[in-house]
Amino acid sequence: MRNRIRAALCAGLVFATGGGTAAAYSPSVADMDATARAVGNRRDLAERIGRSIFTTEWSAEVSQVSANQIETHLIVGIRIWGVKFHRPITRQEFVDEVVAVIERAFAAAPATEEIDVWASVPISVAKGVVVNGDLAIPTSRTVFSITARNGESPASLRARANRLSDGVYWDAEWARDAFKEST
Repeated sequence: MRNRIRAALCAGLVFATGGGTAAAYSPSVADMDATARAVGNRRDLAERIGRSIFTTEWSAEVSQVSANQIETHLIVGIRIWGVKFHRPITRQEFVDEVVAVIERAFAAAPATEEIDVWASVPISVAKGVVVNGDLAIPTSRTVFSITARNGESPASLRARANRLSDGVYWDAEWARDAFKEST
């Protein structure tokens, strides 16, 4: 009898100290990135989109996801760094990544009307120059941008990105120097 009571007490103690079904939640890197990089008046959607995007390590780093809604219009913006790629990529691989990021964003937030993606590079700023407030000078510049409307196919988006027109901007110097040669 005494051994049964001791066994029951031990089992209760194990369950009470974490050996049961309840466990502490530890957020993933994707969760933390999504929270840290989400902005806009629909931050909840920006975080949801971010969790979808940040489950993959892209060659081009996604630095910000914004979601803004005015009445029924939901617009998402995704900023990518156009420098220090995690691995060398071709221009076509960059386009493929941008299209994949857009697909994930639409899948995570199907009510999104439009997604704007832009790549930025830092601009060197001299010490002591004002970079905040009304007199601020820019600290980055856009080198690529594309707008995708909900319902546009990945093939259409890819073709537009490669045509250099129809709502797509490529900085010629950046596009020439940023990518490895295609093989």
